[in-house]
Amino acid sequence: MQTVVDAEGTHYLLVKRSSDASLVRDPETGSEQYINSDQLSVVDGESPLVTAASAIDPAVRRLLSAAHDDRSLGLIIELVDRGPCSTLALLEGYGLCESDLHGLLGEFRAAGLAKEATAQGRRGYDATDLARQAVDHLRRPADST
Repeated sequence: MQTVVDAEGTHYLLVKRSSDASLVRDPETGSEQYINSDQLSVVDGESPLVTAASAIDPAVRRLLSAAHDDRSLGLIIELVDRGPCSTLALLEGYGLCESDLHGLLGEFRAAGLAKEATAQGRRGYDATDLARQAVDHLRRPADST
């Protein structure tokens, strides 16, 4: 499989190529169509897997990359829903040991999903706008996009 681009700059996944027409898949819709082969160019250096993933909202892709399991996903959702939370409240409220909590928060900070904040006069963390955007997108019913 290869990534190809047409004259308008639209990226596709090349499913099958012949001298006359090529079968391509639109990564955003999954629909397939034939396009004249002479209207397509191979995109060097772009993995077809990256092209396939490009159909997903960038904020959601970032969240999916940073949240390794339900526990980590739940933590970022709680930061989105509760706003700034003190580190102490996070430790007491979710049964995480300090090293696990700080490891998760460090990953979220590196991914741009969490930031340091003050909560109840104590050091804590809050979700970033990127995290809020990703969670909002995931919560949206499929028919409302």
